[in-house]
Amino acid sequence: MRSKGIKNIADNRKVRHEYFVLETYEAGIELVGTEVKSIRCGNVNLKDSWCSIDNGEIFVKGMHVSPYEKGNIFNRDPLRPRKLLMHRKEINKLFGTIKQDGLTLIPLSLYFKDSRVKVQLGLCKGKKLYDKRADAAKRDAKREIDRNIKIRNQ
Repeated sequence: MRSKGIKNIADNRKVRHEYFVLETYEAGIELVGTEVKSIRCGNVNLKDSWCSIDNGEIFVKGMHVSPYEKGNIFNRDPLRPRKLLMHRKEINKLFGTIKQDGLTLIPLSLYFKDSRVKVQLGLCKGKKLYDKRADAAKRDAKREIDRNIKIRNQ
């Protein structure tokens, strides 16, 4: 029996600054061989990616997978929409939530689970400017407290 090895490939760190992440989901992703090889090399960017639901199928758009150097004619368009693999019930639930509450579905991270590429999706709500300022103030206060504790313990 093999152990479930999880290897992180890419994170979308901008999401935590721009959005409140309400729920997370795991989905498989439909890729071609050269894309998998390129992802193994770490040539993927999730920075401006998002997900949309079209005709009962869920797609990730804006995810950039650089062409594999040795892939020649088998390389695909780096920004093509890629189909995500989820159960129909989950997709329908997400579709209803997104349409009703005005939320967004955004890829948070990309990782290998054994030899399969998985995407962690976040059901997100946009932050206002004052929310971002409040988060920055909390972060600065925590940093200051940690700094003072470290000084007193020396």
